[in-house]
Amino acid sequence: MLLPKKNRIMVYTELFKEGVLVAKKDTTKPKHDTIDVPNLHVMKLMLSLKSRGYVRETFSWQWYYWYLTEEGIEYLREYLHLPEEIVPATHKKAQTSRPARPAGARDYDAYKGGKDGGPGHDFKPNFRGGREDGYRRDGGFGRGAGGF
Repeated sequence: MLLPKKNRIMVYTELFKEGVLVAKKDTTKPKHDTIDVPNLHVMKLMLSLKSRGYVRETFSWQWYYWYLTEEGIEYLREYLHLPEEIVPATHKKAQTSRPARPAGARDYDAYKGGKDGGPGHDFKPNFRGGREDGYRRDGGFGRGAGGF
């Protein structure tokens, strides 16, 4: 399918910037949700990239999800004339903004009673009802007392 180069560059730029692209399976949709390009153009460009191994495709509930591969990053970087320093958003390391633990915080391992998180060494379970061989007369299904 012949597409305008302007549309191809817009789709490739968005794909490289985010690292992923999503599109509803609707070939008659006049415009893609995030890019000012017909939805059919996006779908066909991604089909072309998928056949060359530059994107990985997942389809669920009438939506396409395309993920850029390492080969796809190299191809788009060459096609869009981008330097090596620019990487897709999915390849950037996330900045953790969790604060350090306060000095007066409780020790979780001591709270749980053991390093593995199980009950302490002095735990003795108590099972009620029934004989020693495990037989119980009250029977039935669920919480009821029986069906007799």
